Amino acid sequence: MKDIEFGTIRLNLDALMEENNISVNKLAFRSEMQRTQLKSYRDNKVARVDLAVLARLCYALDCDISELMEYVPPADGQP
Repeated sequence: MKDIEFGTIRLNLDALMEENNISVNKLAFRSEMQRTQLKSYRDNKVARVDLAVLARLCYALDCDISELMEYVPPADGQP
């Protein structure tokens, strides 16, 4: 069976934090998250996202989910 590249989902948390001039500590407090968990999301080092966490981040940053996440198609352009 052929391996298929589907692309990836990228979190733009670092850009949103910079845009809102908010530190990891402040966002952790606002979103009621652990700093280590928040850093994993910021650094795109999560394999499975938690919808409750995404809701907390959108609320704390006053943003839409489409600002927080984006789909990056595969490099070879295959669907």
